[in-house]
Amino acid sequence: MELHDVWFVLIAVLWIGYFFLEGFDFGVGVLTKLLARDRSEKRVLINTIGPVWDGNEVWLLTAGGATFAAFPEWYATLFSGFYLPLLIILVCLIVRGVAFEYRAKRPEENWQRNWEQAIFWTSLVPAFLWGVAFGNIVRGVKIDREMEYVGSLWDLLNPYALLGGLVTLTLFTFHGAVFAALKTVGDIRVRARSLALRLGIVTAVLALVFLVWTQADKGDSWSLAAMVVAAVALVGAIGAIRIGREGWSFALSGVTIAAAVAMLFLTLFPNVMPSTLNPEWSLTVTNASSSPYTLKIMTWCAAVATPLVLLYQSWTYWVFRKRIGTQHIAEAAH
Repeated sequence: MELHDVWFVLIAVLWIGYFFLEGFDFGVGVLTKLLARDRSEKRVLINTIGPVWDGNEVWLLTAGGATFAAFPEWYATLFSGFYLPLLIILVCLIVRGVAFEYRAKRPEENWQRNWEQAIFWTSLVPAFLWGVAFGNIVRGVKIDREMEYVGSLWDLLNPYALLGGLVTLTLFTFHGAVFAALKTVGDIRVRARSLALRLGIVTAVLALVFLVWTQADKGDSWSLAAMVVAAVALVGAIGAIRIGREGWSFALSGVTIAAAVAMLFLTLFPNVMPSTLNPEWSLTVTNASSSPYTLKIMTWCAAVATPLVLLYQSWTYWVFRKRIGTQHIAEAAH
């Protein structure tokens, strides 16, 4: 296996890690409006992800940086062609971080309500737009012989990509509801399980249509195997949350995300951005990659840094592993 193939796999792993981790905190952000009934319950939900949301975004920064260094042509075409949706995602992530930090800085109800609205919308919009973006990457876009995107914004708003956005939005919200059930106690935990069950059914229908469409259009035996894993894991996650096994449900919803993202990358390879104008103009792992020397240096750096990041993030989740409920919010306020 060539180094550019290795880095294609590593970038896929980084996106899997990002969607697994950021997926549930996007979902929790959406649930601040769908699940929480009052200010205390919103604080409970926000506190479940408070210690980890910024660490989860490290995976996005690493995926973007790895793409820039390993596949500069892919990075350039992607960020120029998808400029507006990616800019919206970036703005949402910035505002979302500010909202988490500023929400409790002042006691006025309007101040806190406005930042809570910001958390909801800046969680919902990226959760949808990431699905739209990856749907277009897999489907293919208008790339000319100069490796430049020549389509318009409206070309990105096609039925396949919009369905992909609905899938990521519902899947991340389901993932977040399971996480909320796993991390809370009391009435909010019961309602989170109930909502997760309903969300899981909607997610299963949308995801099945999207994955079958993907497989029929671009799939092979490997992507079919990943699709089966994703489908079985999602059904298992729904069944586990139904009987109150939040830990198993969360693990299986994570497997669903991992298998679904793996399927998308499997359907791409060896392309990184297919061209709908001419298959010969597609960006591939070969024509979009950096020099072998650059990839070699990157590989050594990743071998040293990746274990350290994984150890630190695992330690963070271990430290903040306990459940919380509204009674803890009341004690803290008192």
